[in-house]
Amino acid sequence: MSSSDSDDDNLSSDSSNAEADNHVEEKPAKKPRTSNTSITPLEIAPAFRPTDQQRKSFQNSKQKIIILLDQAKLETVKNRRGLFELLNCDDHRDLCKKKLKRDPKEFRPDICHQELLALIDSPLNKSGSLQVYIRTSKNVLIEVNPSIRIPRTYKRFSGLIVQLLHKMKIKAGNTSETLMKVIKNPFSQHLPPGARVYGMSCQGTLYSPHTLANQLVPLDPYAKDCPSVCFIIGAMATGHVTMEDHPYIEKMISVSEYPLSGAAAISRILGGIEHQW
Repeated sequence: MSSSDSDDDNLSSDSSNAEADNHVEEKPAKKPRTSNTSITPLEIAPAFRPTDQQRKSFQNSKQKIIILLDQAKLETVKNRRGLFELLNCDDHRDLCKKKLKRDPKEFRPDICHQELLALIDSPLNKSGSLQVYIRTSKNVLIEVNPSIRIPRTYKRFSGLIVQLLHKMKIKAGNTSETLMKVIKNPFSQHLPPGARVYGMSCQGTLYSPHTLANQLVPLDPYAKDCPSVCFIIGAMATGHVTMEDHPYIEKMISVSEYPLSGAAAISRILGGIEHQW
């Protein structure tokens, strides 16, 4: 092979390599990533924390939903050791049958306990928009302070109610504030003038929680020209609230097409009102 032929081969190989390099260099460059550092972050508004004085003024100017737990089975009995206990179907079954000649299933103070927990622990009560009363089957009327902490266990709740029924009031341990007290009957004298009273029964007019709050409860909790609203809810094992016991009831209502426990009905009522307020 001559030198001229070898030079031609080298030139052809160099040109092919150059074309390959040009072909690699012609690939489109990647777009640069846009940086978000120039966008200012959203500022969070500072939380409004009212003082104790402002909180009290808000609560005083706000309307309160009144709840009466009616026909609660809260009765005391002396045991063999000479101590008073809250009469209930579990611990005093034989006493109810033989001595009292009554059905033990009627004595269910735990129903009142469950309903009080649902009421006092609700956001509506913690905002100062709830006032709770209890009326026992013996026609004892009890006023409950919204700041009370209901005992979580039934045993402690039982001891609290026994002390209340014998001493007529319960005071806080570190202050002189009255947490629960027995007040004079009738219940109607403790209602604000012009209050609208509704009884809860599975046989009443059916409302959804949202419709109930929209039609029966004032839209503005701070409106002074709107009447107060009271709901009477049963705290007994059998039966329901009647207009014969409370002639001032305007209407019987229901919040479910199915029979509910008192605590479940309370949760539905308060949930609708909290959503509106």
